[in-house]
Amino acid sequence: MKKIIALALLLFVFYQTQAQVPQIRKVKINELIKIIDTTSVPLVVNFWASWCAPCIKEIPWFEKSVAAFSDQKVKLLLVSLDFADDYPKGIAAFAKKNNYTSSIVWLDETNADDFCPKIDKQWDGAIPVTLMVNKKKGYRKFYAQQLPEQRLLMELKALTAQ
Repeated sequence: MKKIIALALLLFVFYQTQAQVPQIRKVKINELIKIIDTTSVPLVVNFWASWCAPCIKEIPWFEKSVAAFSDQKVKLLLVSLDFADDYPKGIAAFAKKNNYTSSIVWLDETNADDFCPKIDKQWDGAIPVTLMVNKKKGYRKFYAQQLPEQRLLMELKALTAQ
């Protein structure tokens, strides 16, 4: 009986630990575009990397601000542009260490000249950048810069305005 209880406790601890590690899915650019083009809710897509200081500075603003719009079903998708060596463990560990709660995907692409213009023609490859899409409104706006918290809130209001 003691062995069964010990095993049950061990399994519980293992699954609790696993549940806290973010799952990072690998996507190609065409799959990411499909996600963006078929979303049924307002979507904020933030492109970032763990080595990008301005990216890391703005992600907490994004998570907090998007959560404030949860009643309007706004979703945040963090798209990691980290190096292949960091996928998935390095990105997941970084996200866990920083308490990121949003969905994260890793863009499995190396040619920015190919994938950047598929997101927006004005994207030159620099990060952070953000794309906001609201299919119901026909709204699509690209931001080729860091978005300070107050500006982000203003842009989220525009994204969700009736």
